Amino acid sequence: MKISIVGAHGKVAMHLHPILKEKGHSVRGLIRKNEQKQDLIDAGAEPVLCDVEKEADISDAIGMVDAVVFAAGAGPGSGHERKWSVDYGGAMKLIDAAKKNGIERFVLISAMKVEEPKGSETFREYQKAKSEADEALRKSLLNYTIIRPGKLTNEKGSGRVSLAQELPGGEIPREDVARVVAAILEHPETIGMQLDLTSGDQPIEEAIKALTQKHRQSH
Repeated sequence: MKISIVGAHGKVAMHLHPILKEKGHSVRGLIRKNEQKQDLIDAGAEPVLCDVEKEADISDAIGMVDAVVFAAGAGPGSGHERKWSVDYGGAMKLIDAAKKNGIERFVLISAMKVEEPKGSETFREYQKAKSEADEALRKSLLNYTIIRPGKLTNEKGSGRVSLAQELPGGEIPREDVARVVAAILEHPETIGMQLDLTSGDQPIEEAIKALTQKHRQSH
């Protein structure tokens, strides 16, 4: 598969590139700064310089690929405006680019419980922006999967997770989020699902199989 990633220099994406490469996929990574290029090359991705906040149309940067991943986030320390221009605006531009380029498969990394904003004012804005991006993708008619991890950590990934349509909360290493995204891309039966994700007891492939079986039985 050819996969384009928005937010390609982010911590989850930097784990994701080598995993996808090892699985035999080719990766285009959109980055904002020239000095990030070498990091992407070292991680096995082809760097494409594109500031998603500044460009109105990112379809050329995305290219003609089989799938896209939205892994961008304004990050801690950024104000209200960037939460909307990156977390919401960036996702909207990727939805538009996917439609324009005829790319149907779209995996979006969101966050758990964003539809119930809590915490500081800035954190609430981030959750609102994420929630609206999720909603826009659900309505987009694209073949989406929305992954909503709990609190992200930099621990080493264990490869064991809890994956369900709703979980009470928890945390997960970024490396394991990347592994789940890579696996989800290879499982078309997860299309149309919005999934909460935390560390847990099940190996990733098992967790996905159990979930899709349950989904089939209930439909």
